[in-house]
Amino acid sequence: MNTKPILAVALFGATLLAAQTTPAQVAGSTTQATVNVTEVAAGWSIKKNFLGKTVYNEDKKKVGKIEDVIIAPDGRASYVIIGAGGFVGVGRHDVAIPAGDLTEQDDKLVLPGATKEAIKAMPKFAYAKK
Repeated sequence: MNTKPILAVALFGATLLAAQTTPAQVAGSTTQATVNVTEVAAGWSIKKNFLGKTVYNEDKKKVGKIEDVIIAPDGRASYVIIGAGGFVGVGRHDVAIPAGDLTEQDDKLVLPGATKEAIKAMPKFAYAKK
């Protein structure tokens, strides 16, 4: 069984890519000299490769779905928001799980020890109001 932390690897690459170009460089540029489009296209997309993906426990039972990733001020993924239950988002119970708790096993996102019931019993996640 192949087990590895998933977000650390993925977001490390995203951080490196983001460090190549600043918004000021892009805004003031009339050419793409500051943006390597090939590297962007070959990069890892949170939306395509992570958001909406099913999360399983180590027994290969579905426990929820990735709804969001919370990025800490230092650029690291601090939490993943996992939704459990509901239908088409109605009645879904979102919870915040430390990003380091999520792993990849056999090409599946795994939250060891999790069950749908345990996730539904956790405090519901709510975004901070500004």
